[in-house]
Amino acid sequence: MNLLIDTNAYVGFKLANKEIVEYLARANSILFSPIVLGELMFGFRSGTQFHKNVEELNLFLANPAVEMIGIGEITSDRYSRIATQLKQNGTPIPSNDIWIAAQTMETGAELVTMDHHFEKINNLVYRLFDR
Repeated sequence: MNLLIDTNAYVGFKLANKEIVEYLARANSILFSPIVLGELMFGFRSGTQFHKNVEELNLFLANPAVEMIGIGEITSDRYSRIATQLKQNGTPIPSNDIWIAAQTMETGAELVTMDHHFEKINNLVYRLFDR
């Protein structure tokens, strides 16, 4: 199975959340979004262990099972469709998470997350873990 890891799922992995660690270990591949990378780097810069966190992230990204994915026209179109659906339903979520959902859908992966608001997106395949 191919998984796309949300920012909070990566944090859960780093904090040794047993369920997340075991679930990721079963993946054929772990897709990593530049949106997630940006959110993590922002968090790292806001904290006190920037260099340690970046080193650990680079080790994670160097794993052969992990693949950084890009944002193209299909992702952009899916973003617009999801954002429109959420607006029409009156159920907005953070824009970054719409981008992450769009990438998940484009790649046919399953999103690994701890955010319940992904439940608002039609046809998104995701695995929700407790915080």
